[in-house]
Amino acid sequence: MSALEGARRDLLGNGLLTVNVRTDRIDEASESGAELQRIWSSNIDAYPVAGRKRKSWTPWALQLLGRAEVFVGEGTDALKEAFSDHALIASLGLRSIVNVPLMDDCGDCFATFNVLTHRDKWEPRDIIAIRLLALLATPAVAREASKLRS
Repeated sequence: MSALEGARRDLLGNGLLTVNVRTDRIDEASESGAELQRIWSSNIDAYPVAGRKRKSWTPWALQLLGRAEVFVGEGTDALKEAFSDHALIASLGLRSIVNVPLMDDCGDCFATFNVLTHRDKWEPRDIIAIRLLALLATPAVAREASKLRS
């Protein structure tokens, strides 16, 4: 993950990378939402590893966790709409996010690869780069997810 963070920084500049794993059983998802645990963070002071959170089935969660679709949030208004910790995000000077679902063999989202930037808008090539980094991270994240579930 450190190598992927270095590549992210080289490609996109300053920002934040976190990776969250679903700790609930995907096939028995609760009506109240999904539970996530952070397994990687490029800023452990603001977003410590092992932090857990329950995400209710908001439009963001349904898109990313439910339908396994990439979420692109551009600008502080988009962050406010999607994230309860938008004040912390703003305090770090971060203004846009791309969340990429990491999918298991059944096509379900078992983890999320999350990149935030200081820019208000993403370039299409940046989103492609983030998706490729997420794909490269998937095997290592899958190994960590299996350890959490066992």
